[in-house]
Amino acid sequence: MEISFCAFAFIIAAAFFVLVDWGASSKAMEARSEIPLGLPKSSYSVLNQAKVELGRKLFFDRRLSFNGTMSCAMCHIPTEAFASTQSSTSIGMEGRTLPRNAPSLLNVVYQSTLFWDGRENSLATQVWSPLLSPIEMGNPSVGFAVEAIRELGDYAESFSEVFGENGLNMETVGEALAEYERTLLSGNSRFDRWKYGGDANLLSNQEKKGFELFSGKAGCSSCHLVGENSALFSDMQFHATGVGYKASVFAPPQTHNVELEPGVVTVVADESLRAVSEIPHNDLGRFAVTLKPKDRWAYKTPSLRNVALTHPYMHDGSLRTLEDVVDFYNQGGIDFEGKSPLIHPLGLTADEKASLVAFLNTLTGDQRAVLAPPTGACMDLGTTVVTVNRDPRCGALP
Repeated sequence: MEISFCAFAFIIAAAFFVLVDWGASSKAMEARSEIPLGLPKSSYSVLNQAKVELGRKLFFDRRLSFNGTMSCAMCHIPTEAFASTQSSTSIGMEGRTLPRNAPSLLNVVYQSTLFWDGRENSLATQVWSPLLSPIEMGNPSVGFAVEAIRELGDYAESFSEVFGENGLNMETVGEALAEYERTLLSGNSRFDRWKYGGDANLLSNQEKKGFELFSGKAGCSSCHLVGENSALFSDMQFHATGVGYKASVFAPPQTHNVELEPGVVTVVADESLRAVSEIPHNDLGRFAVTLKPKDRWAYKTPSLRNVALTHPYMHDGSLRTLEDVVDFYNQGGIDFEGKSPLIHPLGLTADEKASLVAFLNTLTGDQRAVLAPPTGACMDLGTTVVTVNRDPRCGALP
C-alpha cells in the first residue's frame, strides 16, 4: 500500500493544478440543452445560470475553510477528473490525512447517495460535511460558516440577487454549490461513440475483447452496469470486497512505499512511519450509517467513467493502477465472512487481463464543465498568483 507524506507544503502544491480553458465565458455556462453521448437523461436538464456561477465561485474559494487554505477544488481537481490523484487518501486541514480517497465529481448529478458510505442523498446537504469537518475545511458550525461567507467580498449581494429574500443561508449555500456540481458531466468517450454512436471501428480488437470480458467472464458489469442506451457504470449499491476488512483486521506491512513527490518513492519501516503518523481510522464503511452487520466494510460502487484518470483506486486508494485492480478482482478479492457473493476468483489469463485494462482506458470522456475558477478570492493558478480581491484570511502566499 502506498502512503503519501502529508506535509503542509503538499497542500500548497495541490493548489497548483494546471487548469485548461481559462477563456471559459458565459457561453460555456449556458443552460444545459444536451446530455453527452452515453449518459442517461437527467432531471436537471436545465439549470439556473446565476446559481451555477455563484456555486462555481464558492467551489474554488479557499476562504470557505476556517484558515483560508482549503477549497472544494483542492480535493476535487478539475484536471484530474474532479478527483485527486496526488495521494492514496486526500489531504485536509493543515496536512491532516483524511480517511478516504476523493472520488470524482463528474456525473455526480446521477448519484442517489453520496460519499463512499452513502450517508447523504442530496448534493445540497452533502457540501456541508466537508465544510464542517475539523480535518477538512474546519468550520466550527453552520452559523459560523454562513457569517464568514457573508463577510467576504460581494457574496451577500450576490446571494440576494440570485435567491431573492432567502439571501445567504445554509440552504442557499448548499444549493449554489450543488447547482455548479450538476454541470460536471462527462460522456462521449470512445466506448460511447462505439456502443451508442454506431462507430464500429472505433475500438481495437483488444478493447472489444475487454468489453466482452467485462460483460461476461470477468463479471464486472454485475456491479458496474451498462445499459442499452446509456451507462453510468455503477449500480449505486454497496459491496464488501475485503479491502476495508483487510485494513481493519490484518497486521500492517513491515515497510511502506512513501511517495515524496510524483515518481520519487522511498521505503520506510512501518515502525518509523507510525511514530510520526496519526492513528489509522477504523473505517467500517456503510455499517457506520446503517448499523447493520451485513454492511460492515461495504462501500458504494464507483462509476468507472474516466477511471484511467482517477487513480489510485478503492475507497482507501490502496490499489495504485488499473492492473492492480484487475489482479485484485481476478484473485477474488479478500475472503472474509461478509464478502459480497458477487466477488470470486475469475481465472483470467494474462492476455485477458491486458484486454480488460485496455477496455477500461476507453472510458475517458469529454469534460463539459467550466474548468477555470473565477478570478480573485484565494485562487492560485500555476505560478501566477491571482490577487484580485484577495482576503487576508487566505494566509501567506507560497
